[in-house]
Amino acid sequence: MSSPASGPISARPISARSTSAGPRSARPASARAAAVTSLLLALLLSGCSGSSGGGKGSAPASPAPRTDTAASPSASSARESAPDAAAYRRWGLDKPLAVPPAPPSAKLTDGLKPGAAPKVIRHVPTNEKVVFLTFDDGAEKDPEFVKMTRDLKLPFTMFLTDDIARAGTGYGYFEQLRGEGNRNTINNHTLSHPNLRTLSADAQRREICGQQDVLEKRYGGKPPLFRPPYGNYNDATLAAAGGCGVKALLLWEVTMQINDMRYAQGDKLRPGDIVLAHFRGPSELKGATMTKMVANMLRSIERQGFTVARLEDYV
Repeated sequence: MSSPASGPISARPISARSTSAGPRSARPASARAAAVTSLLLALLLSGCSGSSGGGKGSAPASPAPRTDTAASPSASSARESAPDAAAYRRWGLDKPLAVPPAPPSAKLTDGLKPGAAPKVIRHVPTNEKVVFLTFDDGAEKDPEFVKMTRDLKLPFTMFLTDDIARAGTGYGYFEQLRGEGNRNTINNHTLSHPNLRTLSADAQRREICGQQDVLEKRYGGKPPLFRPPYGNYNDATLAAAGGCGVKALLLWEVTMQINDMRYAQGDKLRPGDIVLAHFRGPSELKGATMTKMVANMLRSIERQGFTVARLEDYV
């Protein structure tokens, strides 16, 4: 596969923040009756309930913990429904991945004007030890992978090529992979998977906008993310993608291999890495299944102290 042709965007590092309240102190049993009587009298006089206020000099109420998940209900539900250890063991994994941290309140594409050239992103700026999984094309439609992702509640992003995705059982397979609350989104990877740099501006527009139209008719909206085949693009690609409603052009710096991963920089994962994988089966994996390949990848991610987060919560 050709190397993608652009540098990463720059942004301030993202980190999650939380607060917690300390334990309440217990009252002696002998004071309970007096306390109840005093409380009832105070309620009658003040006309309110549930108040923790006091006179002058009392401490203000503690602020609620910061949770950036309000802007992303799907991320919240994904964390609340984290899989158990038994689900991971069924797929040959020792233990579940760590629950991802709360996502940032602002995304990388916030403020992008309609029709503007999309942001080119190959790496997500963050200090959290999270990586993002992406799967391309759509050739292999392994029903066991559907079971695996449901069991593991695995977040990932799909980039589908129309003539590849339509083959066999078609788009229905990928709809099964969307998960709870459409956690895993389906995005644009062109109509026919050409090297876009070899095409005219009009031909590029047909490839990109054509797949936007296909996905809009099927899912009710144009996907905001696009990945150019082979990672190849030029200025005409960016112009076409922006005109078709794309907000971000997604590249990568890590690729999934049969037994592990390959890195564009160094020999290990970095916070915010985007991992490129494909829907592939035994004929392309030297006899290995897609579920085996993904299990190997997840084992490596966990061994390096990382977990998997939802890309759409950051981009």
